[in-house]
Amino acid sequence: MKVYSSAALGTLTISAGDLAADPLLQLVCKRASSLQLTVKSPKKATLSLELPSGKTLTQRNAIIRCICGMGLHNALDGTLLGGHMAAVSASPVHAMAIASISSWMSVADHAKKDASLQPLMEQLEAHLETRAFLSPSATCTVADVDVGVLVANKAKELLPSFPNVHRWLTAFLGDNDIALPVEPIANSHSTPIFFYGNEENVVLPQKKAAAPPPKPDAAAEKGGKQQQQQQQQQQNQKGGGKKDKKAGKQQQQQQQKQVASWDISALDIRVGMILKVWPHPEAEKLFCEEIDVGEDAPRQIASGLRPFYKQEDLDGRRVVVLCNLKARNLVGFPSHGMVLCASNADHTAVETMEPPADAKIGERVTFEGIGDGDPEPENKIAKKKVFEAVAPDLKTNAEGVCVWKAAVSVTSAGPIKASKGMAGAQVS
Repeated sequence: MKVYSSAALGTLTISAGDLAADPLLQLVCKRASSLQLTVKSPKKATLSLELPSGKTLTQRNAIIRCICGMGLHNALDGTLLGGHMAAVSASPVHAMAIASISSWMSVADHAKKDASLQPLMEQLEAHLETRAFLSPSATCTVADVDVGVLVANKAKELLPSFPNVHRWLTAFLGDNDIALPVEPIANSHSTPIFFYGNEENVVLPQKKAAAPPPKPDAAAEKGGKQQQQQQQQQQNQKGGGKKDKKAGKQQQQQQQKQVASWDISALDIRVGMILKVWPHPEAEKLFCEEIDVGEDAPRQIASGLRPFYKQEDLDGRRVVVLCNLKARNLVGFPSHGMVLCASNADHTAVETMEPPADAKIGERVTFEGIGDGDPEPENKIAKKKVFEAVAPDLKTNAEGVCVWKAAVSVTSAGPIKASKGMAGAQVS
């Protein structure tokens, strides 16, 4: 007799070394039920997740979100996705939250390759000033753990300068499943006091006044003049160092304010058309394209669209291109720019962003109510992590229209949209 089950059964294959080096995957595997997820970790293996449908995922972030979400019937949704995945189709709010989680995990991926996490710390400090966690949630999500592990391992020495980041990280320390090496900062946070509006004769605790220094006797005062002179000389010598520290602190504060002030107008987003497209000879997921963005010569850009589009579907297609990115080699192909696409939370569905049919090739896409000043130069976009700062808020609304913090995209012929109307998606 055959017994059929509707339970979600998946098989995760990952090398033992990769699993040991990935605290987030360890956490997910520990919390997933062994009746739903089989984990194979030989010495050598390629990361993959096989699903009952026969589909196989190979991208780390997509695998994590799938295991926490629909891949295991949302068994881990409440603890690791903020409870948003189960309700993602019921409300754009939940869809936007899932998109935010996906975006922050992508930010962590990019930051892992950076020599310094100073720009990321500044972005986090500004973002967490009014938030408990990175994405809308009452508890930490996989995005918090992913970024938090990175910060704890690579930027621990910077934490005393970023109190909001430190406060956010300490929220993980009570969870025995998450071992983040974060040391407490002395006197970093005082005990919070809550007011409910019905208190009477409230007396706030006052800090104890420092005891006055003892008065020196006459002999000590007379014998200590030379010592005071030596101390004064030492202070004069240290004066330059204090000034340097003060200047450095002021510069850091200015950088934090600058990160918080970036908006979508810093990006040069334009209407384009794919003139030529061909498969990348060495990368199975990449297409190579020549795209007209209104310049003297077409741009060469590589896009990871082969799993989602046929070559003939892209030839002659009107697209939206982020133009002020520095040129870089993608598996040997010189790529200068990025085709903007909408994607769902586990990156199993991708749609190109599409301009209106009457929008002019090369015209810049702006957003309602946001200034249309000159975009930032390519080197500044890379150095100051401008794209990483504004990308989490670049999404599609319930109608599939591209928005940034609810500001609707604008061209001469209307807004840009996901080609098939994908709602509540991250745009990148």
